[in-house]
Amino acid sequence: MEDTPMEFGESNKDTEIAPALIAVHPTQESVAAAVGPDLRIFDLRQNSAVSLKDDSSVGSLHKDSIRVVRYGANGKLLVSAGDDKLVKVWSTESWHCITTVCSEKRVSAVAISNDGLYVCFADKFGVVWIVDLDRPDGQVHVGKKAVPLLSHYCSIITSLEFSPDGKFILSADRDFKIRATVFPKNPLDGAHEIQSFCLGHTEFVSCLAFLWTEEYPQGFVVSGSGDSTVRLWDILSGSLLDACEVGEKAGLLGSNGREAECYSAVTDLCSNPDGSLVAVALQRQVVSIGGGTFIPTSLQMCSSTGLLWMVTGVSNLRGSECPSLARVRVISGVNKSNSDSDTREHQELEDNEIPGGTSLLKNLQGSLSYGEEVFLAAAEALKTAMSNLLVKKQYSTEKRDFRKRTRNDKKIKQRK
Repeated sequence: MEDTPMEFGESNKDTEIAPALIAVHPTQESVAAAVGPDLRIFDLRQNSAVSLKDDSSVGSLHKDSIRVVRYGANGKLLVSAGDDKLVKVWSTESWHCITTVCSEKRVSAVAISNDGLYVCFADKFGVVWIVDLDRPDGQVHVGKKAVPLLSHYCSIITSLEFSPDGKFILSADRDFKIRATVFPKNPLDGAHEIQSFCLGHTEFVSCLAFLWTEEYPQGFVVSGSGDSTVRLWDILSGSLLDACEVGEKAGLLGSNGREAECYSAVTDLCSNPDGSLVAVALQRQVVSIGGGTFIPTSLQMCSSTGLLWMVTGVSNLRGSECPSLARVRVISGVNKSNSDSDTREHQELEDNEIPGGTSLLKNLQGSLSYGEEVFLAAAEALKTAMSNLLVKKQYSTEKRDFRKRTRNDKKIKQRK
């Protein structure tokens, strides 16, 4: 990614392209996709689209691009959040919004505690907030307030994950850091004990996922980054256990590490629980299944069914007749453990073979279909937007002084 610094007073609003996202229920009872402010859910038990119910006083559904959508570990909760500064918690049994929390800033990451009692979310100023759900019983909780849990120093937090044993919460940021924090017994009082820092990436950390076994209940974490690597960490010590140059393996980087076609940042990754397979999405392809023109913006693996769900698409694609678009694909056979990965039988499912079939695809993708060239253009626009958001900009001394003088928080303080 090339870094193009903004000029005085320039706004990056026009580059805020939002990727399409996908989330799958832990036992694949439903599948959710977010495209811009639209949250589309398909119930595979009823084989029908879900009608969401939101009676919160702050307004129904989302009004701006959703940046995070994920299920809780037990599948009873679904959380969506994004640029409208709203965090919405949905019951997957009634599909009612049971809690809406207003964030001070735009939301960039979300995590749900393993017991479903807490929702944590991060904003673009580097603060992680926590909400106590009291009892995740599907009843509407009114007037919930978030309190600070921890913070990174003025750095956009890109990913939040609870460890499999629930003892740690991991946070990653655009300043190359991964922080493992002990999740306290009274989290509403804040999390003050840092277990470790996992340091080694040379660009922003974009995503995290856990691998675990019975011998290591806290799990190991894998991370993806803008430096085109996937790294394996021991969170207890912060030690780097392994690293994979996925861009080079995919043929996107030369042997000297320089760009072949484009900067091949890792945009998403997921794994099956035992770590026998990690699927990685680059800005050019899905490494685990080889080449192709399908460039995923989000991945989700369902270990109970052995399916890898992928979506490509964006919203706010300016200058196009289709500002929001999405396409879903599914790969089978990802949960087959075998010491020889070459013997895995991965197969792309046809539309009628996907759970829910064409009804699911129509619901998650929308009724319109677009050509391959449109999705390629969307991928390029998303790459630029991701660079503008996560690659730290370098300013001259003059520009830095100008930005300090015109900071909004200083203006507010002066008026007071």
